[in-house]
Amino acid sequence: MNVGLLLITHNDLGRYLLDTASSILGSCPVRTRCLNVPASCDPDRVLENACALYRELDQGDGVLVLTDLYGSTPSNIAARLLEKYNILVISGVNVPMLVRILNYPTCSLEEMANKALTGARDGVVVTARKLAS
Repeated sequence: MNVGLLLITHNDLGRYLLDTASSILGSCPVRTRCLNVPASCDPDRVLENACALYRELDQGDGVLVLTDLYGSTPSNIAARLLEKYNILVISGVNVPMLVRILNYPTCSLEEMANKALTGARDGVVVTARKLAS
């Protein structure tokens, strides 16, 4: 399998998250691109860029698209890609999600999406000190 990974996020958030996850693992074994969406963007222009990045990333197995905030401009642009391309979109990207994805670079699109979801869920933990009795 050779699934591509596209991060569509506000500003450079996707690049920062990907750089962090890659530095934790020492590499980025998945073909990945980041598309930043500034507040003053033209969504149609960003969509054109997203389509070009999809075509660059897809080698027949699809592309997993990660966005930062569901319902926001990056998420809405990703949703428009669903109409044309073999993608899955997950919102709420975080470092544990990316580390998990990068640990499973040969998964199918659906398997990679499931790894992303479990990484995100399992990576959110409440740590509290034990209260004295």
